[in-house]
Formats: sequence, C-alpha cells, structure tokens
Amino acid sequence: MCKAGLDESKAGINVVGRNINNLRYVDDTTLLAESEEELKYLLMRAKEESEKAALLLNVKKTKIMANSNLSFWQINGEEVEAVADFIFMGSKISSDGDCSHEIKICLLLGRKAMASMDKLVKTKNITLSTKIRIVRTMVFPVVTYGCENWNIKKAERRRIHAFELWCWRKQLRILWNARRSNKSVLQEIKTNCSLEAMIMRLKLKYFGHMMRMQDSLEKTLMLGKIEGTRRRGQQRRRWIDEVTEATNMKLLELRGAVTDRCT
Repeated sequence: MCKAGLDESKAGINVVGRNINNLRYVDDTTLLAESEEELKYLLMRAKEESEKAALLLNVKKTKIMANSNLSFWQINGEEVEAVADFIFMGSKISSDGDCSHEIKICLLLGRKAMASMDKLVKTKNITLSTKIRIVRTMVFPVVTYGCENWNIKKAERRRIHAFELWCWRKQLRILWNARRSNKSVLQEIKTNCSLEAMIMRLKLKYFGHMMRMQDSLEKTLMLGKIEGTRRRGQQRRRWIDEVTEATNMKLLELRGAVTDRCT
C-alpha cells in the first residue's frame, strides 16, 4: 500500500484533517472512499501495485459496501459483489453502522457455548461457586468478544440481560416453566458484576487506552468528526455518549481523568 501511494492520495474520508483511505491487518485490506470514482481509483492502484509483487487480487473474495446504491462493478470482466454487511476480524460490519446484528450473533454463540457445558452443569461433584466461575471464564468471553466497539441500544440491553439470566437458570437447573423471579435467581447466584457491567468495564478500559495514545488512528476516529451534514431527524446515539453517561462526566473531564490511572 505504501508503494501504491495510497497514504499520500487525496482520495478517502477526511476526519479532522486526517485523510483515511485504507485499513490494513495482516493480508486483509479495506479501502475507504467518499465516492464511487475514488474507490475505483484506490482499488485499481492497489491491484496494479500488487501485481508487480506477483500478488493477484481475488475478485471473488472482494466485496463492496456502501450506504447508497452502487452501479454495476467489474474487474477484468468479473463482477464484484456488493453486500450490506461483512465480517472483518471476527466482527460484523454493516452499512448502517448498527451493532444489533453482531450482538445477536455473539449471544447465539454464547448459548452454544453454554449448551456444550451441559454435563458440567448437571454434575454434583463441582460446587456452585466453581460452576459460576467457569461460566464467567468460558461462556461470557464468547459473548463479549469485540464488545468494546458496540453501540448498545435498549433492546440489546434486554437481550443481554435475558441471556445472563438464562445462563444462571440453567446453572441452577430451574425449569423454563418454573415460577421463579429473576431477583431471587440473582440473589442465589450472588454475582457481584453482571454481564452488562462487564461489557461496560471493557469499553471504559478501551476508551482509557485509546485516550492515552498520543497519535493513533483509533483516537482520531473516536473523537473526530466527518465533514458534511447529517440527515434530518433525531441524531443517532453515538458510542461516546454511552461512555459519558456511564461515567457521568463530560468529554473534557474524561480526557483529564484517563491520563492518571490511579483516579
């Protein structure tokens, strides 16, 4: 990408004066552009420079995602598939920026992980406290994978809370039709940190880590703004809004607080 000159190119998305047009991780490359013409330019530049190093572009694995309708795309006579979402580094990226699909997938994987421990749940040779630790160590991390960048809505909060209670009811071997309140289940489990609180703790750790960086792409994307105007209507809930609400602090106050880890 350096030889292709993408970092010096003006094509891309401008965030607080910083032009971003490519994201790279190992052998995966994501190109970003504000228009279809710019995206075609970046893609062809990357393709031409890769061929010089005997690296060929796999058109079948190449996907295009946009927040508007795209015209018919072809590379060397092969059609490039346009998608509404794709998986990148284990996280589902959608064109509308909604995290609900990814959260649902993580909850389903969590249920699968919990179901695989059915024999462990039913055994009487392990104490309840040990079983709880096993769930928090082997099941909850499956759900919280990549949760640092989630923008959680009320509906997703209810799903997360319902999943946690399902795990504890399965742990206590409570039948689905048993009239047992959620409060009594939590009192018997005696957990000091809920799954939702674990997710928020991970998000705050990630926020503090990013804020302590001097100059990073993550910090620029987290605090920066894209030029232009937004659509009419109520503004969407942002990721940073959840952080400020959880800490009950403004962004300027948080900047000073994260510099000192002892506070």
